[in-house]
Amino acid sequence: MSYLFTSESVSEGHPDKIADQISDALLDNFLAFDPNSMVACETLVTTGQVILAGEVKSKTYVDLQHIAREMINNIGYTKGEYQFSGDSCGVISLIHEQSPEIHQGVDRGRKEDQGAGDQGMMFGYATRESENYMPLALDISHKILQELALLRREQEEIPYLRPDAKAQVTISYSDNNVPERIDTIVVSTQHDPFDKDDERMLAKIKQDMIGILIPRVKAKLPKGIQELFDEQITYHVNPTGKFVIGGPHGDTGLTGRKIVVDTYGGKGAHGGGAFSGKDPSKVDRSAAYAARHAAKNLVAAGVADEILVQVSYAIGVAEPTSIFVDTYGTAHVDMPDGEIAAIVEELFDMRPFAIEERLKLRNPIYLETAAYGHMGKTPVTVKKVFESPYNGRIETEVELFTWEKLDMVNVVKKAFSL
Repeated sequence: MSYLFTSESVSEGHPDKIADQISDALLDNFLAFDPNSMVACETLVTTGQVILAGEVKSKTYVDLQHIAREMINNIGYTKGEYQFSGDSCGVISLIHEQSPEIHQGVDRGRKEDQGAGDQGMMFGYATRESENYMPLALDISHKILQELALLRREQEEIPYLRPDAKAQVTISYSDNNVPERIDTIVVSTQHDPFDKDDERMLAKIKQDMIGILIPRVKAKLPKGIQELFDEQITYHVNPTGKFVIGGPHGDTGLTGRKIVVDTYGGKGAHGGGAFSGKDPSKVDRSAAYAARHAAKNLVAAGVADEILVQVSYAIGVAEPTSIFVDTYGTAHVDMPDGEIAAIVEELFDMRPFAIEERLKLRNPIYLETAAYGHMGKTPVTVKKVFESPYNGRIETEVELFTWEKLDMVNVVKKAFSL
């Protein structure tokens, strides 16, 4: 008997994602002017207010207010009727210096001996069900909202869109865990009050989501995935009614409150630690990226069709306390998961400094991760410019999403005799 599985995503204008993007914009600016910055910053956004908090140890000074306002405007909160805009909101900074007791656990005489910034367990996951080795329901949910954001910025086909939005996709799977069809799509989008008749307005929004948005999303998907869209899909568009009040005016946003959206949409597992606003000494972030890197290369190499990799740490200790692998019974190698884990430990150095070096994480690469998922995106090299009245102007070339590179496939194949 087939079964259903659901994942959701949220837009860049969702309050929690605004908070994540501000936190990562701050982090990038610190790293751009001082790559050794130690940063753990949190953001809260609500009606007309932004509160920045956390701990920073850095040799540089960053204009926190300017960066927060610029980020809010870039997302699209530029109008007074939103009750939240980059030009008019208050910005309060409560950021202070990192505790020396935490710093002493991370800092070492030899960089290779750098300890983990905290205890905990982190997970990486990969599956063959999509081209980017991500769970399909989450991947489509992200793509729906990315396309919705494009439509909003174009201001042509759907001119009434506002920044806040959510999407959810339910997929029907066969007994063999193969996607058969898309069962349900939910889209909730903030909008202008463009019609005094609520029923007529909601009907127009539903018509546009099904008739304009979904075909644009479908057209950008691989042919095999396009075939999962049929006439029997159940659509719920703004199911609670009109959605004019949204963003931070409708719901307070906090950094780190969308960790499942950020990772695998409920597939695999999550250790509980958020990513945004944290420099790579925080293994909540860096080890989760390293575990994804390992899982993706293992699946791409043919070790299994689906893999979960767990790595765990003790604060101040460089070597992981454990590495665990689960292939969900899909392995193509004749060995138990424990033996696979032992080989993974040999192939992928999971010490914090080794992860930073291998994945080039001491660079200003994090803003691009803060919306539409940290995993599953295409690795790319870009030029970024940072300007500061205190530090001048820096133009730097960086690699984004290094943990998505399939640069270990041949090494894995050799190790597993594939």
